[in-house]
Amino acid sequence: MNEAVTEHIFNLRLTCSYADPDNTIASLGVEVLGADGWEPFEPGAGTAGFLIFVYAIFNCQHMYMRLNCAERGLSLESASGTIDIRTNADWVVQQMHIGFTGTLKSGTPAQADLDYIVERMKHCPVSMNIREAPDSQTTLTLS
Repeated sequence: MNEAVTEHIFNLRLTCSYADPDNTIASLGVEVLGADGWEPFEPGAGTAGFLIFVYAIFNCQHMYMRLNCAERGLSLESASGTIDIRTNADWVVQQMHIGFTGTLKSGTPAQADLDYIVERMKHCPVSMNIREAPDSQTTLTLS
């Protein structure tokens, strides 16, 4: 007997290193959680459209994180990030959790800097064009 699908779950993670002076991406690896565990995410013509949509959100959030860190004088050495999205059976996003943890080359962020960067991340063009999920979290940790 087939059970009805009640939700769809998408998990991506990234690791990145950066170059001066503006946190330009030096290297980037993105993985998707599949049935057999984490595997490289390599979008192409056969990639499910909704997974590309999830990556678009993740990529936009990452860009705003690294650029706003640079704007605040925070030079990134590296970062890791995750995005976890759950939809209902009708593909409407119910949960969106995004988090980044970065290692700094220079700069010391105050809480006001972190709050500013997270707020700016919510204004990336992709995020501005989607409804906020009922369960939405964005976190940023820098050390």
